[in-house]
Amino acid sequence: MHHIASALLVATLALFVGCAEPAPTAAPPAAAAAQGSIGVSLLTLDNPFFKVIGDTIAAEGAKRGYEAIVVSGDKDVAKQSNQIKDFIVKKVSAIVLSPCDSKSIIPVIQEANAAGIPVFTVDIPCNEPGVKIVTQVATDNFSGGKEAGLAMIEALGEAGGEVAVLHFKQAESCQLRVKGFREVIDAHNAAGKGKIEIVAELESGGAKDVGFKAAEDALQANPNLRGIFAINDPAALGARAALEKAGKTAVFIVGFDGQPEGRQAIKDGKIYADPIQFPDKMGAQIVDAIIRHSKGETLPPQLLIPTSLYRRADAERDPELN
Repeated sequence: MHHIASALLVATLALFVGCAEPAPTAAPPAAAAAQGSIGVSLLTLDNPFFKVIGDTIAAEGAKRGYEAIVVSGDKDVAKQSNQIKDFIVKKVSAIVLSPCDSKSIIPVIQEANAAGIPVFTVDIPCNEPGVKIVTQVATDNFSGGKEAGLAMIEALGEAGGEVAVLHFKQAESCQLRVKGFREVIDAHNAAGKGKIEIVAELESGGAKDVGFKAAEDALQANPNLRGIFAINDPAALGARAALEKAGKTAVFIVGFDGQPEGRQAIKDGKIYADPIQFPDKMGAQIVDAIIRHSKGETLPPQLLIPTSLYRRADAERDPELN
């Protein structure tokens, strides 16, 4: 009897072990150890845009035998520098960054370079001297900014009018967006069409709360404001909340990103249009670039993904929206 009980116990244990066992060997994780790991430090994971990039790198990496360690820099250079130092200690196969500040991050990228770990940037470049970046995967932010300018011209019509820009200056990607936007507005004005005057450029932090405050300030200083260009959806949604509070819902907002909440706001007529980005494509391209580099391929300095201007008519056909 005792013998049967212990045999049963062994069988039961084997069952439990059997249940637990297959998961790790099932697929990628086993291969992951063989290929190595990718250290990913993104600007912030509060913004759904960066979360999609991180999630896609993790999923695509796993498919190809890499484990991704995804962390949030929280827009804090000191924190991000420590994360990169940690990746260097862990001897990751590659480091992927969206720098919190392209200049301040130089020393720690140089440490990764010295350790022989390839560094890639995603969304936000680091075009600074003295650092080696394998390639930069990003939206074509400059041409996206131009699309935003065209959307603003279309929204304001022949009357033109006063416009505010809600910036996020510490990100080079946003500098490119504003540069493209200004170039199109300047060309429009030079052609003698209904003059569009950029009367304010305020810091939005690329976030809802700061965007709200910036839009409030812009409205107080410029009561005749007709348009706002916000460098991303969170800033645009913050601006929209400020317009609603002030009863100025006739002011046109052009955002940037095409996150679900931004696209929904376009469908609801709260944002006029967005040049939309494709964070999933960015994540997949980064993993592809890491693998190509590991095989000895030379990559171009940047791999740019075009934006696509998304208006209300597009939102009405969008199966993902309510």
